[in-house]
Amino acid sequence: MQGTVDGFSYGLVTPSVASLMACLGGALGLRCTTRALLVAHTWRPGWLALGAAAMGSGIWAMHFIAMMGFTVHEAPIRYDMATTFASLGLAILMVGIGVFIVGYQGARGAALLTGGTVTGLGIASMHYLGMAGMRVPGKVEYNTYLVAASVVIAVVAATAALWAAGQVKGVGWTLGASLVMGIAVTGTHYTGMAALTVHLDGTTAAPAGDSPATLLAPLLVGPLAFLCLAGAVVLFDPLLAARSPQWTPAERKPGVPAHPRVVDTAGRPRPRVGREAAPRRSRA
Repeated sequence: MQGTVDGFSYGLVTPSVASLMACLGGALGLRCTTRALLVAHTWRPGWLALGAAAMGSGIWAMHFIAMMGFTVHEAPIRYDMATTFASLGLAILMVGIGVFIVGYQGARGAALLTGGTVTGLGIASMHYLGMAGMRVPGKVEYNTYLVAASVVIAVVAATAALWAAGQVKGVGWTLGASLVMGIAVTGTHYTGMAALTVHLDGTTAAPAGDSPATLLAPLLVGPLAFLCLAGAVVLFDPLLAARSPQWTPAERKPGVPAHPRVVDTAGRPRPRVGREAAPRRSRA
């Protein structure tokens, strides 16, 4: 028999909190990617790795916060821990590949398309691997067209978010990109959930055991703590905290270490002063 699925058992609470979590992870990840574009090769891998971990953790947390509100009325739901945490590792890995491509090759052309595609596929893969860890007494099926639509949403929005982050034009661009990333993750999740059908074995029975929220809440402690730590790093970084003057890469070539230079509000290079000033040549 077909089970009665409900993705909004707590109303709009879980979708709202999940969307905010996706935006937070996206903002931290994309801000770290922006920061990586402003430094030399020595520090760039660290910032990109931090960004990938933050973005992947935000994607994973969004999914399982949303799953707190998912129930099958006639059956209990359980989760396989190995598969559940494997989906977290997959999200960080694939998002990491995408941001490293953009971080070293630039947010343009083939590099942007490749990085955005890999990041979007990482979002979608995390969702469906996480769903594979869900255990119900029956069989889960998906509508092929809605699954394809969820993947397209993830790829297009992830590409747009990475492009915006790569413009290195301040906090506003990163916040806009994080909203796009939040839309990508949330849209992928709920489009994928709309594609789901559960066929139960046997007769209907009242579900017994802990609720999905009780099962999933302890799993979120680690990723949420990491996001708080990443947020502190981004918040107190002096280069990212600067509002004016703006910081822009001095070198525009993809893959070339970009040493920041100071520009005024009109975009003109500001003259160096003090120790940074170039030494004057002595007259003969």
